[in-house]
Amino acid sequence: MGPANFNPGHAVEHATFGAILLERATDDHPGLRFEDQTWTWREFVAEAAVRAEILRVWSREYAASFADRPAAYRRLHVGILLENVPEYLFLLCGAAMAGVTIIGINPTRRGAELASDIRGVDCDVIFYDDDGAALLTDLDTGAAARVGAGSSRWQALLAEHAGAEPRLSEAARDPHTLLALLFTSGSTGAPKAVMCSTGRLAMLGTVNFRGLVRSDVTYCAMPLFHGNALMAAFAPSAYVGCTFTMRRRFSASGFLPDVLKFGATYVNYVGRSLSYVLAQPERPEESQTALRIVFGTEASVADRAEFARRFHVEPGESYGSSEGGVVISRTPDTPPGALGVAGAHMDVAILEPDGRECPPARFDAHGGLANAAEAIGEICNLTGAALFEGYYRNPQATAERNIGEVFHTGDLGYKDADGFFYFAGRSGDRIRVDSENFSAGPIERILDRFPGVLVVAVYPVPDPRTGDQVMASIQLEPGAHFDPAAFGEFCRAQPDMGTKWAPHFVRVLDAMPVTATRKISKPSLRRESWTEPGEVYLRGGAARSDDVYRPLTDTDRAALLAEYERHGRSPPGGVKAGRRTSPRT
Repeated sequence: MGPANFNPGHAVEHATFGAILLERATDDHPGLRFEDQTWTWREFVAEAAVRAEILRVWSREYAASFADRPAAYRRLHVGILLENVPEYLFLLCGAAMAGVTIIGINPTRRGAELASDIRGVDCDVIFYDDDGAALLTDLDTGAAARVGAGSSRWQALLAEHAGAEPRLSEAARDPHTLLALLFTSGSTGAPKAVMCSTGRLAMLGTVNFRGLVRSDVTYCAMPLFHGNALMAAFAPSAYVGCTFTMRRRFSASGFLPDVLKFGATYVNYVGRSLSYVLAQPERPEESQTALRIVFGTEASVADRAEFARRFHVEPGESYGSSEGGVVISRTPDTPPGALGVAGAHMDVAILEPDGRECPPARFDAHGGLANAAEAIGEICNLTGAALFEGYYRNPQATAERNIGEVFHTGDLGYKDADGFFYFAGRSGDRIRVDSENFSAGPIERILDRFPGVLVVAVYPVPDPRTGDQVMASIQLEPGAHFDPAAFGEFCRAQPDMGTKWAPHFVRVLDAMPVTATRKISKPSLRRESWTEPGEVYLRGGAARSDDVYRPLTDTDRAALLAEYERHGRSPPGGVKAGRRTSPRT
């Protein structure tokens, strides 16, 4: 057995994701297109069946490594460290047929943090490509065996089991069997792995198909280690039996050519993806695509409107997370800056820390939130605990989310008198950049190594378009001076610095603000952020990949504030009606 509390709240057509795959086993409709290759669904499931046999062999071969785990997790765990390539899906679907657990390893993590991720989910085997091999070099990943996608061992296994018939193992017929672990991050900084059973993925494929029909072509460039790609694109495609297409990794310049090449009718996205697409030069072909459904999370109001103008299809959005305890979706009458209304069968409310429901939001004549102190609380689902299957081997973190029947998101929001929900930020130190969730703690530990640092604090500030930007405040040792060039080189050289972690803003303080108990006052730091005068440095201007830090000027501040206004978002230090900061995925 796996996550025992899974209860979708309604009957589903297929009890497991393996059952969905078996329905596709005799289907000659195009199932997967990747680059210049095409597989029918029949051919796709046949490839998955070969992987299922290999996974059954490995389950016997590595049985000793998981024999001492709790009974619920006593099965093979295979970590996948790949780009979006067919092998990723063949293995995932093979696992759904063999009753094995797949772990999507996040390749944006680095060094000791990546090693900790892998050890914490009990990987028995790590399957990787050339890029993954470089990330694994010199890492302590425990006793996990390593198998390369291009290795002679893997090629021999494929040849040995070629022609295997699609079938479901006994565990694969149990909807509670743990199929996938999807990493997220919490306020402590330690990543948590969200459990997704084979029954839950089947249910999500059934309810997330969003009007897809057999003739549709879905296009996915979002990473398969994220829930968005699996739950909002692949699983619905398999359920409907339409054609799923994908790209190795997201490319803004490649988006339009791919959509045209594949004849895509559906696209999923997260975070700033739309803004990167819209930064490309406008082309007349944008209005000539076959797109009819565009679905995702976190795009700004301005980006959604601009995408609709250029591509002639309006993006739809919802608020949610890999945990699955809350879904809030936009409706045609949703105000531009609101998240939307609660999903079907969800009793969503805004709660005070003591469990009382917050009063509705009131707005002033200028649209500002007039009662922020009483209206803002935590977004919760009063009956959502059964929908969240828990964090892998982390009962304390699971208990923080599920309290009785209530699912707690850890996110802040408010609700207006008409029932529309708005996002107001995050509790704790969670940060979200380019759709990657992480926490301040590990970054603080890295920056503390920088010569001359006495105290450091890391926290999120709102990005002008969507999500967050990383900001750090530093108090130096007496007599030390901040060298922005050296700081940039230091961040680039740290092996455990995640690709999204380097601070976008750095503020140098004479004295760190503290509370009465001498703890760093991060609320004060967030309020002041970069908007207050002082010694503040900006990393690379608009080019976030640039490692060079330079002083933030008044001209920079004015340009940034104008960018917030253009995208309908609130700058650091306040919340306005219709001005949301972006939610999680």
